Amino acid sequence: MQNNMNDGTKKSPSGDLGANILDKIVLRKKEEIAAAKALVSINDLEHSVHFKRKPYIFKDFLLADDRTGIIAEFKRRSPSKGLINGIADVAEVTQAYNAAGASALSVLTDVDFFGGKTDDILAARAANNIPILRKDFMIDEYQILEAKAWGADIILLIASILTPQQINDFGKFAKDLGLNVLLEVHNLEELERSICPNLDAIGVNNRNLADFTVNIQTSFDLVNKIPDEFLKISESAISNPQTIKELKAAGFNGFLIGENFMKTDNPGASIKEFVAQI
Repeated sequence: MQNNMNDGTKKSPSGDLGANILDKIVLRKKEEIAAAKALVSINDLEHSVHFKRKPYIFKDFLLADDRTGIIAEFKRRSPSKGLINGIADVAEVTQAYNAAGASALSVLTDVDFFGGKTDDILAARAANNIPILRKDFMIDEYQILEAKAWGADIILLIASILTPQQINDFGKFAKDLGLNVLLEVHNLEELERSICPNLDAIGVNNRNLADFTVNIQTSFDLVNKIPDEFLKISESAISNPQTIKELKAAGFNGFLIGENFMKTDNPGASIKEFVAQI
């Protein structure tokens, strides 16, 4: 197994808030990974309870007639919004997402910036029978082994913090483990340099990482640039059921929604109400 936590990690251009936050997250992530490797060996991960389970096939759930295409996210906080929901129970919320017809669950595992934890994904896995995305900043193969060991079905690769070579290598490593791979891009340049065969889905993040503004137009601008062999996901800035209809008509298969549900007192009731209007 190669060590991919090296100087090949793509640095964001410095000088703006988003780049600085991304740089901070990646630097902190390297420290976290080093600490995790010292505590839990690869052998330990490979012998964990979920490592031998066969991951769900993302496409089967995303395109299922009885599902909505929504990837519903459990997120406590974010760098741009601060605390979003500090009291929600992960098992309760994710079960409600599932019951409302979510095609998959996204669970944040980043501790410092998003308030996530390993136990969140383990609890979501124990309570649900649909795919789970480990939402984190993946910069090392060790994290992909963690995702498999914790019961995740999908990993996220963020183009803005990875080189094309890393995206290809991490994608292959994940797919060899049976995991599904979602690539996240923010603009055409990232999309064009990052496309490779070792992906299942490509997500367009409508959030500008330079200033954290969101613009749903980003998805409409890029949808036809994504090759049709990949599932197409729109991420962020989706707060209106009508937007889902428009994104579907444009060619998107999936819709990652987190803050819109999590910012309410009852995320489960919020998604149910939202789905009723699609």
